Amino acid sequence: MDRRGFLKKAGIGVAASAAFGPVFAQATPTVRWRLASSFPRSLDTIYGAAELFAERVSALTGGRFQIRPHQAGEIVPGLQVMDAVQAGTVEIGHTASYYYVGKAQVLAFDTSVPFGLTARQQNAWMYFGGGIELFRPIFADFGIIQFPGGNTGAQMGGWFRREIRTVADLRGLKMRIPGPGGQVMSRLGVVPQVLAGGDIYPALERGVVDAAEWVGPYDDEKLGFHRVARFYYYPGWHEPGPMLSFYINLREWGRLPREYQQAVEVAAAEANQWMLAKYDQVNTQALQRLVRAGVQLRRWSAEIMRAAQQAAFAWYEEEAARDATYRRVYTAWRNFRQEQYRWFNVAELGYASYAFPNP
Repeated sequence: MDRRGFLKKAGIGVAASAAFGPVFAQATPTVRWRLASSFPRSLDTIYGAAELFAERVSALTGGRFQIRPHQAGEIVPGLQVMDAVQAGTVEIGHTASYYYVGKAQVLAFDTSVPFGLTARQQNAWMYFGGGIELFRPIFADFGIIQFPGGNTGAQMGGWFRREIRTVADLRGLKMRIPGPGGQVMSRLGVVPQVLAGGDIYPALERGVVDAAEWVGPYDDEKLGFHRVARFYYYPGWHEPGPMLSFYINLREWGRLPREYQQAVEVAAAEANQWMLAKYDQVNTQALQRLVRAGVQLRRWSAEIMRAAQQAAFAWYEEEAARDATYRRVYTAWRNFRQEQYRWFNVAELGYASYAFPNP
């Protein structure tokens, strides 16, 4: 489904303009913002969520609030979106918080951490489990207010030039993997690299990296990783439910009329849902095409999964012991995760473990 079709089905294009247009025209100003994305326009789902968001804000405000999305590199590089919003270079950004763990490790929990929450669980934590409330003062320290802005669902484990059977096979590999996943992989002997999406293919092709992870079949196929690496691993234990975020400069947020703020909140929530739903659809066919093209699908060994999980939680505990803010968020997240895992083990896994292998 394209973005305009989604807007029509949601009944917002005509209805919103008719209901709110005359009121906004009389009582509210015309506002124009620039949005910097961390992603290239060619990735029509992860970038497309920002376009949908902008269209929705415009529709809800009778065209009075215009946001123009810019792909990575047009205004700032993909990994500098947070800096651009903080400095006021742009009013809003669309990005992944774990790109900025160099500023504060706790930011990773706004996106995803290894062996963490699925997309549904991440939404539950953010909207109803206190996640947004925990993060608001943290982002405020950077002059930013953030809103959930999409999720890819459980990702794939990455592309490798050679087969990986044991932890020993990982040692010395140079792999594009950012954030907490990179931290855990480093403890297994990998040399992690942080690269924006558009820089991954040339690095993999030239041998600058030996392996790379990005999102999943649909985007990975678009970026052509299967042409330079044959082995495709799953599951993406490092990112079981990575959430994207809209970052808004706090000063600019405070200048918006309340009606515009509400439009932003509604549009962000819609983009959050839209991205996950679309990925669930398009990844299905993309994986089939990749396998038909000769990609070797491989499941991570139990040895690697166990080692990664142990390394992940050892690292979390170390960070929690060093940083009070991290400890506060991690403790709340860990307790929420335990409750969610118990429930999903009964309901979701109880169903999926039988039904998925027996369609």
